[in-house]
Amino acid sequence: MVGFGFSSGLSAMDLKKLAFPDQILSSPRRKVVSPFGFGVLLSFIVFCAVLFNISSKGPLSNPVFQGLYSFGSRKNSSSISWPFSGVFNNSTANGGNETSTVNSLNETLLPNVAVSNKSLDLIESGEKGNVFEKAHLGNESKNGSFSKLNGSQPVKNPVLVIDSVNGTESVVGDSVNGDCSGREDSGGNSCLPKIESSGNGRSYKNCDIFNGKWVRDDSKPYYPPGSCPYIDRDFDCHSNGRPDTEFVKWRWQPFDCDMPRLNVTNFLEILRGKKLVFVGDSLNRNMWESLVCVLRHGVEDKNRVYEISGRHEFKKKGFYAFRFEDYNCSIDFVSSPFLVKESSFNGKNGSFETLRLDLMDGTTSMYHDADVIIFNTGHWWTHEKTSRGEGYYQEGNHVHPRLKVLEAYKRAIITWAKWVDKNIDSNKTEVIFRGYSVTHFRGGPWNSGGQCNKETEPIFNDTYLAKYPSKMRILEYVLKDMKTPVTYLNISRLTDYRKDGHPSVYRPDYQTAQQEVHAQDCSHWCLPGVPDTWNELLYVSLLKSVLGSLRN
Repeated sequence: MVGFGFSSGLSAMDLKKLAFPDQILSSPRRKVVSPFGFGVLLSFIVFCAVLFNISSKGPLSNPVFQGLYSFGSRKNSSSISWPFSGVFNNSTANGGNETSTVNSLNETLLPNVAVSNKSLDLIESGEKGNVFEKAHLGNESKNGSFSKLNGSQPVKNPVLVIDSVNGTESVVGDSVNGDCSGREDSGGNSCLPKIESSGNGRSYKNCDIFNGKWVRDDSKPYYPPGSCPYIDRDFDCHSNGRPDTEFVKWRWQPFDCDMPRLNVTNFLEILRGKKLVFVGDSLNRNMWESLVCVLRHGVEDKNRVYEISGRHEFKKKGFYAFRFEDYNCSIDFVSSPFLVKESSFNGKNGSFETLRLDLMDGTTSMYHDADVIIFNTGHWWTHEKTSRGEGYYQEGNHVHPRLKVLEAYKRAIITWAKWVDKNIDSNKTEVIFRGYSVTHFRGGPWNSGGQCNKETEPIFNDTYLAKYPSKMRILEYVLKDMKTPVTYLNISRLTDYRKDGHPSVYRPDYQTAQQEVHAQDCSHWCLPGVPDTWNELLYVSLLKSVLGSLRN
């Protein structure tokens, strides 16, 4: 019997016989073992060839090993998650369908990831350098599901990872072939343009952007008067015959910092795959139409921006949604002037209208799943029925015979705050409350001779500003006790300067300057105009949220 060693008694002829392959394969004892050994040898040769290929090109170059490599590297990676994916989205859009530039990774994380404050500073300043090289956005759902946008599934809560294996950095907005200004570069990569500063570059991150002054800016507005078909005639002062245009050439300048200018591509990248909803009264509709027009003007194919139901008039109560097809996002408006429920009560003398201070309006189902919600309320609380407060405010089955309007407003805001705390996940949704927009009626209220026409420039002397709205002090008091963080767009003081920005007599029934107009509009704002600045402040606030999440 022949073992693993050879007997010294074997002859040279015996050794020669053992060396021939046909004798090995024909040996009765080797018929079962030899094919296995041959397979092992062949596998070893293939394995060596693959290893040589990997060592020359890197482990991620071979798709066979990508999944294994990514999985094994997760333990040594660090990642950052934040609610706004689009700013750093490394995908391309084609008809609203996103295709990842790193599909071969199958949504896995790259190794050895780190983000530094230096990198984030580069994002904000627009300096050169490789900040987000090999950045990848993963997909996470809201409680295991996505909110639907016309049947599509937007990316939710992506994970940003930054490869620092090679110790190099690249700037957001710079592609391999240079700055691609927010559009796809020659390699099909989507990139973010630089954030342009409006001044000397002082940081806005820890600045009160609502404390400042209006300065002349001939580069305004963001869209030419008459260029946007989605402005209600009530706000379209140009079409209604307003002859002056100086009111659109003012920019808000904070005292202690400089704000980045609103960059349309940046803004849309922030909103990519998301749902932003304005909820409130006609002043929020004013702001909503402004944002739609600002962003639409920067989109190359205007036909890919549309209201999903085809409507062009938005004054009636209801739900409206503008779809930005190339960014798979929507910008919606939900009419809810009080935020709480308008109702009725059956009394001894019949049924009468009431306002339920203890119940939210039934429209909450239209926006509870949004990624960004901008609330407002205030102007309807000045109307006769609400300001008088007699037999109008209801809680439970009780109708208050008389209740002061500020007390009723406080109770309504508390109801709203409780609903937000109970129903909104702040890890998924950014909640924003826009403050009260100051009116400029002189000589009486809106329905009895109040006027603001022939105003052509802002107020420059602070002593002429109105008292800070009491409703906003109540709001600020309630916000402090909420567990959900709420971004407060405190635009009351900055709008008080702008007595020149209202439609006044330039309304749909305007024909000649001599025609008597029964009521002037000194509450709403011309578009383009002041609400464009509110959206600039919204843009900066969203940038703060994104960058703050990254730093944390």
